[in-house]
Amino acid sequence: MSGAAALDVVLVDSGGTNIGSVRYALQRLGVDAAMTADAQRIRAASHVILPGVGAARPGMARLRAGGLVEVLRELRQPVLGVCLGMQLLFEHSEESDTPCLGLLPGRLCKLGARAGVRVPHMGWNRLAIARDDPLVAGSGAEPYAYFVHSYAAPVGADTIASCDHGGAFSAVVRRGNICGMQFHPERSSALGARMLRNFLAL
Repeated sequence: MSGAAALDVVLVDSGGTNIGSVRYALQRLGVDAAMTADAQRIRAASHVILPGVGAARPGMARLRAGGLVEVLRELRQPVLGVCLGMQLLFEHSEESDTPCLGLLPGRLCKLGARAGVRVPHMGWNRLAIARDDPLVAGSGAEPYAYFVHSYAAPVGADTIASCDHGGAFSAVVRRGNICGMQFHPERSSALGARMLRNFLAL
């Protein structure tokens, strides 16, 4: 991508199983992101991505064990949480009653299973753009993204796009330099590539 040479993107190596696929998605955009758990390396990056698949409690435990909780809280460059990584940006998760990073206000709650609504939420679903933001620029009139999750953040002041699966939840969020995508951009075809590109342009 244009300007890629000026970028210094890191993926926080917190043990998430989707790190490799996110890295490959960035490589398709011409960006070779380093995987690292080194605090100094993370602080020096131009853009920081926190991927993650799994549960909130072990995810936070890995960040604490690596001494990365305060590092992530202090970052001022663009930060993107993906899937579980987005959930960990919030204050608290109902999953195992887990305190999270507290970079965004709100509490993650389990999606409500009922007739016709399966949990986990797996597959393609439509995003409803809530407000204009560079993060969702060019996403089109009917943006569809690929989700795999059981917990979600409520719709709030930081919601840029929402999704509905047994009720509305935040699919894309942003507060200043802190961004999150509940879906998997690396598995969301052209839309995912567009939103990753938008993040790298911040």
